[in-house]
Amino acid sequence: MYVGTIRRVENTTVELAGHSLEEIRNQAQAAAPEGFDLVSAPVQMIKGSTELKATATYQRRDGLRDIEADDREALFAKVPEGWQLVNIRKH
Repeated sequence: MYVGTIRRVENTTVELAGHSLEEIRNQAQAAAPEGFDLVSAPVQMIKGSTELKATATYQRRDGLRDIEADDREALFAKVPEGWQLVNIRKH
């Protein structure tokens, strides 16, 4: 018998624009939804402008729970959409 610990993984994005990396960073931090962490905000320069664009990506990883299966393959198959397997132990 295998027991796996899974957690919910939820993503959301926000489009940002500014004139400096600091401005983008401040906007990204201020736009973070409650319970979400900023995981990336790649910046692009806009052609013919001094403005920068970024897509800030946030993730929430919470809601741990255990699932059980007879073997590892069956355990991986039981992981629901939107969840991530974070630990496996054999009982």
